[in-house]
Amino acid sequence: MNRRSFLQTASSLSLASLCMGGAGPLLAAAGGPRKILFFSKSSGFEHSVISYKKGQPSLVEKVLTELGPKNNWDFTFSKDGSLFSPAYLAKFDAFFFYTTGNLCEKGTDGEPPMSVEGKQALLDAIKGGKGFIGSHSAADTFHTNNESKKGPDRYLNHGEAADPYVRMIGGEFIKHGKQQTARMRCVDPKFPGFTKIGEGFDMMEEWYSLKDFSPDLHAILVQETEKMEGNEYNRGPYPATWARLHGKGHVFYTSMGHRDDVWANPMFLEMLKGGMAWALGEVEADVKPNLAQAAPRASELPPYKEDKPAATKAAAETSAPAK
Repeated sequence: MNRRSFLQTASSLSLASLCMGGAGPLLAAAGGPRKILFFSKSSGFEHSVISYKKGQPSLVEKVLTELGPKNNWDFTFSKDGSLFSPAYLAKFDAFFFYTTGNLCEKGTDGEPPMSVEGKQALLDAIKGGKGFIGSHSAADTFHTNNESKKGPDRYLNHGEAADPYVRMIGGEFIKHGKQQTARMRCVDPKFPGFTKIGEGFDMMEEWYSLKDFSPDLHAILVQETEKMEGNEYNRGPYPATWARLHGKGHVFYTSMGHRDDVWANPMFLEMLKGGMAWALGEVEADVKPNLAQAAPRASELPPYKEDKPAATKAAAETSAPAK
């Protein structure tokens, strides 16, 4: 098995039936399968769900391999950043990131990094109409000015000055507290894959505290913080799953996906399936910006020290209007 890049087109297995809940694809793509690059390079912390163990595919790769045939999706799995170029990226309809850190550095997993030109090729491809899906630590990637390594500097909203990747994905990871059960409030139950969610749900997960939201976000799930434990969540509610348009491209992100059991949860897989179908342009959704209505306190930041009040000077730090 090629650890860096391999193509999986396996036939449907039992997990695929679980993923679909017995249903077919939301909308089958015309012609051949849609091609998705699942990229899981870890220049920072490597999550267990995307790590290779004894040369075997990761948990997430197994789930997606079984999910693909039911939806006419064909996944290529890679950790090799050196492959990123306009010609290589042109082969795919969408990119699915579960990554960490500055991907232009070799980092934790030792896999080849992207070049600066490769990163720009990715952003150009999305802006030109390719889809993008991000799970969990995709928001812990390409931090603005390497903030994640600089202590309190991470608690800034940079607006239009944020790293171009952050602007594309729509937000940036600050930190997380202990794993705990927390409430997700669903503000758009009409979005594909979310129609059975109702007003929301409770789930045990490693919940991210996020910042620097693009002002044109269409929030789908909002993280309720009032009952959460940890200074990281000493702030108002904020988006945790969203969609946005990046030029002609469709971008879908969810902060969920840390735990093994989440990847076996039919509800999570149904939401993910809907987000992927939308990112690929297979289903339609109204993604008009709703950040101000869905999470009006989203730009608040948690205090750096527990004895300080939550930051509310968001006016000076709020993201600038979209251009």
